Amino acid sequence: MELRTALMVARLGTVSAAAEALGVHRATINRHVETLETVLGAPLFHRHARGYTLTDAGEDMLDVANRAEEMFSDLEGRSRGRAGQLSGDLRVTALIGMVSLVMPAIKAFHLAHPETPVEFVAGSKLARLEHGEAHVAFRAGTKPQEPDYVVLPFRQFRFGLYASRDYVNRKGMPENGDFSGHSFVGTVGEPSPIPYTTWMDRNVRPEGLSFRTSDQQVMFAAVRQGFGLGFLADHDTVGDADLVEIIPPDDAWLANIWIVTHVDLHRTAKVQEFLRFVRQEAQQG
Repeated sequence: MELRTALMVARLGTVSAAAEALGVHRATINRHVETLETVLGAPLFHRHARGYTLTDAGEDMLDVANRAEEMFSDLEGRSRGRAGQLSGDLRVTALIGMVSLVMPAIKAFHLAHPETPVEFVAGSKLARLEHGEAHVAFRAGTKPQEPDYVVLPFRQFRFGLYASRDYVNRKGMPENGDFSGHSFVGTVGEPSPIPYTTWMDRNVRPEGLSFRTSDQQVMFAAVRQGFGLGFLADHDTVGDADLVEIIPPDDAWLANIWIVTHVDLHRTAKVQEFLRFVRQEAQQG
């Protein structure tokens, strides 16, 4: 246990992050490190105000600990596989707009492994996988480039321009690409990685915005309430009888969703098992 604790401190750099990742108190982390240093007869870390860095003895410890953890993880995975169970909980994060795309895989995983608690956090904050904030993260946009991340493709989705039936009944449908007299939901003139931003900047004046927002969930609600025309993701509009398609989803407004794991956790049994269900869902989608 002491070796595992020291390994987590070495990877995350602070006692607080290691305690959170291991689910123990900070005092436990300090006690384990001090015990290991006493046994080895040398300090393993340089203590700084901003965290811990390895000494030469700590570097040797890290090399041994990495090999030991790899062997134990492999043994645990095989043992758990025979028993049909997985160890520990599973933490998954995603942007809130991806909930409907990710939830089927989480449900399938839960039905297959009800003994493994799943914590699913959806919000605007990106989890720091290197700090143990999540086992698996779903991210949209450009492919994440962090060197310690394992990044796999999940799905693609497209944006289209929509309005509510109430809005169309009041304002009518745009004709022949003429949007004069129509109101929009969204933003213009603001840097954004969202693929329809260029279209909005070219076709909508600031005074044409009846509702300003860059949040896709808020935009969806505002469009459905009839504030104006707005770009919505194709998976959010399927089967919604209150929405009218103004411009169909197009490859020009395409976004990628990525599955992201940390290299240290990617091969663990529970992450691999969850990814199996994610891949199945991606194929069905």
